[in-house]
Amino acid sequence: MQSSLAMIRTFLSHRRLAMIGVSRNPKEFSAHLFQELCKRGYDVVPVNPRATSIQGTRCFARAQEVWPPVEAALLMTSPGTTDLVVRDCAEAEINWIWMYRANGTGAVSDSALHYCQQMGMQVIAGQCPLMFLPKTGTVHRLHGWFRKITGRYPRETSKAA
Repeated sequence: MQSSLAMIRTFLSHRRLAMIGVSRNPKEFSAHLFQELCKRGYDVVPVNPRATSIQGTRCFARAQEVWPPVEAALLMTSPGTTDLVVRDCAEAEINWIWMYRANGTGAVSDSALHYCQQMGMQVIAGQCPLMFLPKTGTVHRLHGWFRKITGRYPRETSKAA
């Protein structure tokens, strides 16, 4: 499933979103991404069943507990956990899902993708949000450039999967 740039822009227009699977360890990439999104004015709600707060922000155990509710969720989970998390998101009426991936599988799961399609949820399968934010660091710009030359960068519109 290829995501379009229009979908990515719509997802990123949600200024309040859940980040599911953000690490308690400030040295992990998910913690860095959480911090970067917060610096850019996003109201990021951490979701991690093993934490009560992340970087001083109240943390929720499951998507259904987030209050007030959000419309979008960035998943920083393993593929097996993603299968469960998308069901939580559907129950919480979160209809915009971004399954993070930079290299490897990231949070992307074929069964979770299929479930989201069945539920009518909008899904960005893969990609790193930092590649699409303005004035991002050199590493993220290079990552985007590499994906462009290898044909893995989203296009303005996507073809049906």
